Amino acid sequence: MSDPCIICVAITGSLPTKAHNPAVPITVSEQIESTQEAFEAGATICHAHVRNDDETPSSDPDKFAALKEGLEKYCPGMIIQFSTGGRSGAGKTRGGMLQLKPDMASLSVGSNNFPTRVYENPPDLVDWLAAEMQIHGVKPEVEAFDLSHILKAADMHAKGDISDTPYVQFVMGVKNAMPADRQVFDFYVETVGRLFPGAPWCAAGIGREQLRINEWSIAAGGHARTGLEDNVRLDRDRLAPSNAALVRKTAEICAINNRAVATADQARNILGLTTA
Repeated sequence: MSDPCIICVAITGSLPTKAHNPAVPITVSEQIESTQEAFEAGATICHAHVRNDDETPSSDPDKFAALKEGLEKYCPGMIIQFSTGGRSGAGKTRGGMLQLKPDMASLSVGSNNFPTRVYENPPDLVDWLAAEMQIHGVKPEVEAFDLSHILKAADMHAKGDISDTPYVQFVMGVKNAMPADRQVFDFYVETVGRLFPGAPWCAAGIGREQLRINEWSIAAGGHARTGLEDNVRLDRDRLAPSNAALVRKTAEICAINNRAVATADQARNILGLTTA
């Protein structure tokens, strides 16, 4: 298999704190430093949330702007992907940073259960976020927590609400949502191939499922996501010392499967993004 593999690093998220792992980057300066190390280790997408000083989630566009400026300076060519997830804000505040024109943004197209709450993505908000992404030239990454989300993305693509080739990420291992089930994973891959022939796709495993899902995805020709947002451990007995350490572990899986780690220019070409 010769196609290079894009590694996305989800650097912070909304939940992990330094109490979970001191390596979790919270401030913008910590996030920039952590991402630069991950970029040098092979990550070419940065999936970014921002936090308040007390480590609680934030949707402050000024924080996103400062992060974007730093990443563009210290990680030249890296794809910047902002999160519009529901833990960071409510309603349209979730898309308040899209006017900053990041390369990409996450787009959850349907609701599902999370460990202690419902992850609400009502249709009117999904439509608004998708429209804002089109207005500002931001490529959506469809985050599929359920099979119906892949089918919803196909419907949105057919209607023109997602204008270019979709990029779908399967999220598996969230408690009360889709577990890391191999038959389901294989059906996800088949469904994306049927609905979006030739389109790139990615998979993300949460917690202890991160390694397993990376192995499945890379071996099946997909792309991979890693990082402290999803998993704070390097293995069962050790905390991950950095985002870069998790990226290097993912790169090792690429090598085992005879896949090169995509460069920034290759990643942009695969995803149909302008070369920086």
